[in-house]
Amino acid sequence: MKGFFKHLKGDVFGGLTAGIVALPLALAFGVSSGLGPSAGLYGAIFISFFAALFGGTNTQISGPTAPMTAVSMLIIAGLIGAHNGDVNAALPAILTVFLLAGIIQIGLGVVGVGKYIRYIPYPVVSGFMTAIGVMILITQFLPALGYYPKEDKAFVSKFMPEAEEVILNKILKDEAGEGILVLGDFKETIKRAEKITPGEVELEATALAGNYSSGVVGSLKSLPNALGNINYLELILCLATILVVYGFKRITKAIPSTLVALLLVSGIAYGFNLDYRPIQEIPSGFPKFNLSIFSDFSLGSVAPYIFSALTLSILGAIDSLLTSVVADNMTKTKHNPNRELVGQGIGNSIAALFGGIPGAGATIRTVVNINAGGKSKLSGMIAGVLLLIVLLALGPVASQIPAAVLAGILITVGIGVMDYKGLRAIPHMPKIEVVIMLIVLVLSVTWNLIYAVGIGLIIASLIFMKKMGDVTARQSKLVSLDGVEHTPKIEKLWKDETNFPKELQEEIFIKHLSGPVFFGATSELQELASQIPETAAHVIIRMDKVPYMDQSGVYVLEEILLGLDQKGIDSSIVGIQQQPLYLTKKMNIIPDLVPEHFVFKDFDSCIGAVRQIVIEKIGKG
Repeated sequence: MKGFFKHLKGDVFGGLTAGIVALPLALAFGVSSGLGPSAGLYGAIFISFFAALFGGTNTQISGPTAPMTAVSMLIIAGLIGAHNGDVNAALPAILTVFLLAGIIQIGLGVVGVGKYIRYIPYPVVSGFMTAIGVMILITQFLPALGYYPKEDKAFVSKFMPEAEEVILNKILKDEAGEGILVLGDFKETIKRAEKITPGEVELEATALAGNYSSGVVGSLKSLPNALGNINYLELILCLATILVVYGFKRITKAIPSTLVALLLVSGIAYGFNLDYRPIQEIPSGFPKFNLSIFSDFSLGSVAPYIFSALTLSILGAIDSLLTSVVADNMTKTKHNPNRELVGQGIGNSIAALFGGIPGAGATIRTVVNINAGGKSKLSGMIAGVLLLIVLLALGPVASQIPAAVLAGILITVGIGVMDYKGLRAIPHMPKIEVVIMLIVLVLSVTWNLIYAVGIGLIIASLIFMKKMGDVTARQSKLVSLDGVEHTPKIEKLWKDETNFPKELQEEIFIKHLSGPVFFGATSELQELASQIPETAAHVIIRMDKVPYMDQSGVYVLEEILLGLDQKGIDSSIVGIQQQPLYLTKKMNIIPDLVPEHFVFKDFDSCIGAVRQIVIEKIGKG
């Protein structure tokens, strides 16, 4: 306990500063997600506290982040749409998906996945981060212009016919379920249809209008209507916020410019009693535990989003561990990646139980914490406690913040999160990496963020495996000792092969294998093996430089050895390492195709045995 409070002063300053920075972002991300500012604040409180307490990075500050909010926004929009635009009806399913994502994250940490996150290709990460920035920018166009499609009566009226059709379909579906729908007798249908009120139709039309205009594509489709209905006060408040965020940074970076913009522009709007649109009301009091996650649980509503929960958990892992690396570089420490994932998973799970949106380690907040003196987990916990105090004491005040101010803050976040380093490097990058980055970027923005990342990873993996196969094929050469002496050298002999007995150089071939032997290199190895002439008496397979074989590689080795055996050519293996040796024995390649006494640790010991075997075989003495 003494060590826990060893850096109390620095941790207090670091935690308070990080909490102040987190406040406007938490509110903004909550609004952007679709669940409201309170969801962002709840997420920031619980994730910051519990991820710090149980995590593996001492100075990490966690909470809602741009990437996590972008994916959450898609999940929330999809589930709200599936529940006819009713947020309250969709909330149990939404929070269940977030809870599932947190539990998966804990599982990833327990099984030790943390150490593998660093292998995700940079073009995929770059395309993804730039897509996140573009998505945030586009989805903030409408609130920045002060246009809300659900409140545009002329726009909503266009969906009235479709709303009537949807309601009628519901009636028919209900009747079919009740067993009272009979062909040719629609009396009950007509009776129920006559009870439909104009208010119900308008409510359905409003939900349809909201679904139509949600997300990136919906925002772009609604932009012409927004440009024709600009609320100039909202636009001015948004632009003023952006100017303060960027302008105040030029004066000093000691105070968070987003907080200055939030307080200054909100204070002016409220002080002059301007007719602006405030954010949703933030409930006062301690966040309530959502029992509806369990009482209203429906596997059918959640099942289509299990893959989304998995993606959300992996994204949170990547986001957090990248921030952990930044923290390590600044503090000269080393984080525990698997423990960090467990901590993030616990934080996200608890946040979901209290209605918060998911989050991850936040780079800017972590850097602020370290620069302000934060050195231990206490700093992250203090940041969470500060946000809880703000919620309990200033909830009604925070509810008066203009929505346009948060839109301005989110626009600056969208601009900042894009990977400009990767974009600037495009002229100098290999073309295929540029293609991967652009595929992830375009598909994320126009189609589906989750699937885009998956496709990018698949393409990058296939290309990597092709390159590895090419490298293995280039390094795995067939050497005729006779050919090396009498023809131009294709490959240099290995050092221990230069003193091979001259009288056996026509009968012995050496097959060099280098690098991992896996399915990406199998076709080239098969082709190489076919070049061994039938006049050969013995083939020595050098595996000194093969650290790994997969099942495909083992089968190819088996096929090569079988082919040699059918030609009456003996084989021996030299220098096989532990993992390939284990597999070849499990597959009975050793001793069925290569006897134990034909497996040698080094080339010198192989020569003595093979020399005698070949001499006896070809009758030389």
